[in-house]
Amino acid sequence: MQNPSSNQPDRGGQAPPGGSLRTLMAQDRMHARLVVVAGGFCLLFSAIALKLTLATIINPLPPQQQQIAPQVPPIPKSDPKGMIAGDVVLPQVHRASVTDRNGQVLAMSLPVAQVYANPQEMIDASDAAHRLKQALPSLDEAETKRRLSLNKQFVYLARDISPAQELAINNLGIPGIYFEPGERRRYPMGRVAAHILGGVDIDDHGVAGIERYFDKRLDGDSQPLRLSLDVRVQNVVHDELQSAMDMFQAIGACAIVMDVHTGEIITMVSLPDYDANDFGHAAADSRFNRAVTGMYEPGSTFKLQTVAMALQEGVAHIWDSFSSTPIKIGRFTISDMKNDHFAPWLSLPEVMAYSSNPAAAHIALDAGAPRQQEWLRRMGFFSRVPIELPEAGRPIIPSVHNWGVSTTMTVAFGHGVAEPPLSIVRGTAATANGGFLLRPTLVAAQSPATTDAPADAAADTAMPADAERLISAANSDILRKILRLDVAKGTGQKAESPGYYVGGKTGTAEKIGAHGGYLKHVNVSAFTGIFPMNAPRYAIYVMLDSPKPTAQTHGWTTAGWNAAPTAAHMITRVAPMLGLFPDTQHEAAIEASLAIPMRPAVPRGYRALGPGYDPGTARLHEHEHEAAPRAATRTHAARDVTEATPASHALHARNEAGRAPAHHQRERG
Repeated sequence: MQNPSSNQPDRGGQAPPGGSLRTLMAQDRMHARLVVVAGGFCLLFSAIALKLTLATIINPLPPQQQQIAPQVPPIPKSDPKGMIAGDVVLPQVHRASVTDRNGQVLAMSLPVAQVYANPQEMIDASDAAHRLKQALPSLDEAETKRRLSLNKQFVYLARDISPAQELAINNLGIPGIYFEPGERRRYPMGRVAAHILGGVDIDDHGVAGIERYFDKRLDGDSQPLRLSLDVRVQNVVHDELQSAMDMFQAIGACAIVMDVHTGEIITMVSLPDYDANDFGHAAADSRFNRAVTGMYEPGSTFKLQTVAMALQEGVAHIWDSFSSTPIKIGRFTISDMKNDHFAPWLSLPEVMAYSSNPAAAHIALDAGAPRQQEWLRRMGFFSRVPIELPEAGRPIIPSVHNWGVSTTMTVAFGHGVAEPPLSIVRGTAATANGGFLLRPTLVAAQSPATTDAPADAAADTAMPADAERLISAANSDILRKILRLDVAKGTGQKAESPGYYVGGKTGTAEKIGAHGGYLKHVNVSAFTGIFPMNAPRYAIYVMLDSPKPTAQTHGWTTAGWNAAPTAAHMITRVAPMLGLFPDTQHEAAIEASLAIPMRPAVPRGYRALGPGYDPGTARLHEHEHEAAPRAATRTHAARDVTEATPASHALHARNEAGRAPAHHQRERG
């Protein structure tokens, strides 16, 4: 029998009453703790559930950028007006996109993949080739089987496959097939601005055009490169130029529209052109950019520079007169066309309006060779035109050391030199924008005024910092009136576009054949102008290479019959796109502000140049006396009135693929 005071259990194994009480108390405490912990977990899970409900149902939040995998594109933003349509940045590619000034994508890189294999891991080369053929229909099954059977560890099977094709091949589950990420450059607009965009090689490095000039920029900065081009205007100008080229059966053509206040190129078209996506297979003539690489004698469009020089240098005034009588130099004669019946002496406005070659030659003689050379050098005609295109060529000019009297005269009306069209339109802009020579650019301004801004707003725009003033505001105003006169009453009348008060100058130059002789009735015709002339905003240039006569031109192939009306059609169509609308309501007042008489009166106290008073005539007579003893031995190119210089020989050596300039003495705008 156990002692009642003992704590040891009895033989029956039952705990004494005091031990049972302590056990029950411990169990109660444990149960209480469990209830508290369970309640805590319930509260925690309730809070989590509430948070998830808020984050996913009631108020969902987009994932943060760092939470998105690299291959997932950015979440699109609402853009009903397409304001950010061009800001395309694909994280899968490294080469930036190229857009026009309004954000339209012109060039972009798309993700692709290269398929390669390790033949050592192939189980059945024949079966693998057959299955790959199903995913890639263009694959050569026999060649693929041969490659997969080679004793190598690496062979390429296909390049530049799409993501869909990559997924299809991956789903085949063929051992030993691998993918290498890459990208392919695409040009969604095809032929639009192909000469400007250029192209890339197989490694996506630029080889021509903007792609080459900005190669490092496009590879190093993912933000789109925004050009100054407006694809709307580009398309219209392309269509009108192609129509004119077809109508007149020309072998080539080009057109340029440039902002005269910023130097931005709004449009640059060269024909024939090509699909930018097929750059590597395009013909050389199609890739040739006639706007910046082609060198053409400017013809009478250069008379604008002769007159601008005379006014700015104080050589001549608008009331001075110049002889239009043919000028004989040895066996050659500088004259106007046979059907031109001018007065013996023409005023400065008449020289431009009627486009007289001898009169222009007399103006240049009055200025002299050194002054003429310096003027052309300052206007950029002696150097490569500055533009973001590697293809931009250098002009062809006579040797300065051999720049004699005959060269001075022929250059005055655009012969004996060859310039790219962009240089001509640049010089034209400088005569009408207040006298500022601008640097042409294909890159949109940092804070560009949209192309549909009103003209009067642009008129007050400050010139770029690198703009150089070469013509005074007063002389620029005179030149604007003279250019308007040429369209209103002169050789450029067919360039008129009602309500836009176009001003400009025509120019026609005969071409030189492959063997150096002149091609009779084979011309390069051009028109360079400004619109609207009452508030200059845009310069335009149109050129047709070797146009043919038609019934509408009455057998003529000169610029006044083909290039000028083509420019008019372009202006009428593109001006509204550029925010310019015809103003016919104030026509009388505008025309009065642009009016200049054909024969301005001589102010009291001035002695005008004219009969019996022409310094250039004395220089011509001196040259005739000096040249007489050498006349028997001196060699001239056929019908060429320029001196035999290395530059003139280079002109004749040029081929006919748009590079051949043609200098002759019978030309009219």
